[in-house]
Amino acid sequence: MQKDILSKDNSKYLFDNLTKITNIITGTYFSLEEISNIAEQVNKINELKKENDALILAHYYCSPKILFGVADFCGDSYALAKKAKEAKQKNIIFCGVTFMAETAKILNPNKKVILPPMTAGCSLANGITVDEVLALRKQYPNAKTLCYINSSAEVKAVCDTCVTSGNVFKIVENTKQDQIIFVPDLYMAKNIEFYLKNKGIKKEIIAAGATCCVHDKFTLTQLKEIKAKCPEAKIISHPECLPEVCTNSDFVGSTAGMLKFVKESSAKTFAVFSEWGLINMLEAQNPEKTFLSCGRICASMKRNNLDNIENTLKNLKDLQGVTLNEDLIQKAKQAIDNMFKETENDR
Repeated sequence: MQKDILSKDNSKYLFDNLTKITNIITGTYFSLEEISNIAEQVNKINELKKENDALILAHYYCSPKILFGVADFCGDSYALAKKAKEAKQKNIIFCGVTFMAETAKILNPNKKVILPPMTAGCSLANGITVDEVLALRKQYPNAKTLCYINSSAEVKAVCDTCVTSGNVFKIVENTKQDQIIFVPDLYMAKNIEFYLKNKGIKKEIIAAGATCCVHDKFTLTQLKEIKAKCPEAKIISHPECLPEVCTNSDFVGSTAGMLKFVKESSAKTFAVFSEWGLINMLEAQNPEKTFLSCGRICASMKRNNLDNIENTLKNLKDLQGVTLNEDLIQKAKQAIDNMFKETENDR
């Protein structure tokens, strides 16, 4: 039975990747028995997916069982937004958090978009309100208002342009206005200020919002400890991290940017200041390299699992999915469309 399960193409892909990465639950590599048990459910989900004309999109922070077993496409927020925009299937199962599923719905108003754990939130998206943004716009009428993609549909609807960690620096640099309202990531705003200063660009960043409950836990002390123990390690970090972490890193960028940096680097050891799921992907893509981490996990992302994906597909006809009114969709879509226009030559 085990041989039959693992002989299927999708299960072979699952096997090839899970054998290269560590299980965050046990701290060890996945065993053949574990993978065989996972494969049976993976095969069932992939059958249900075809029966329901469903596309499964998954963020890199999700479980490797999802990324390597059932996802049709996995990526960072920018790549997932683009893929959602191109979706041909009538149903989109979004393995991520609420704001990501909302973004997919904004780009596909006539499709059913479902987040398997419907209440999986984000500390950033929950950290800013429409009223706060409107107050800032009134106070700074000449400023351009940028919202990080980690924001609600309502917030996107009252902003000029949406940005992601992969394109924010380019969009800010190319913005004509001298004042920029940036929400809701306070640490990313500080990192933008540092970037502009290094470029000799004078712009005022007016920030409001919150911080990422995962990335804001990485500290300069941890970074220094890693460098002391392993001086050859390259430090890579996400721009949601503390400014002092980013300024002492060898590379700062989006999850996709970090994956690219590691792949192209001749270094053999990397300290990753990001969510554990990224390390799983890095391990799978670069089995010859070593990755160090402080082991931060996004609990909301990990709420996506094979069980709730299977249940979603089994009950798809009875589930409502993400609902947004037409006016909100049109206003929020403008900010997202502006992002695509301003980065049309990007990845």
